[in-house]
Amino acid sequence: MTPLPYLQAYPEATRAQVQALLDQGRVAQWLTDKYPQGHGLRTDRALYDYVQDAKNSFLRGAEPLSKVVFDSKLHVVQNALGTHTTISRVQGSRLKSKHEIRIASLFKDAPPEFLRMIVVHELAHLRERAVSVRPSPS
Repeated sequence: MTPLPYLQAYPEATRAQVQALLDQGRVAQWLTDKYPQGHGLRTDRALYDYVQDAKNSFLRGAEPLSKVVFDSKLHVVQNALGTHTTISRVQGSRLKSKHEIRIASLFKDAPPEFLRMIVVHELAHLRERAVSVRPSPS
């Protein structure tokens, strides 16, 4: 069985089912049957409004978002489904930060459940910042 890095936390039975679908080349058909409808968000503005609605519903006190876009290069460059970045700049005596969310453009045609999963994950970064720990050089 080939390793499924994104599914390591799932039970062995679930991973075996996924592996069987992969081996048979039936994943795309299974997903299409299970999720036949797309979400209908086609523009960056519509995506921004969608993300803002989710943020306002669940994270009212979180810092504002300055940009939310579909990014056509995201899956190729960083092997990611979505990213959250913070850009900090000094303005006078203050440090200003801008928060951007980029979602892989392949999610333009995805089911609403998939888009919501990515949006919730990226919004979680506003609340919980992941600390990157780099190993010290040996």
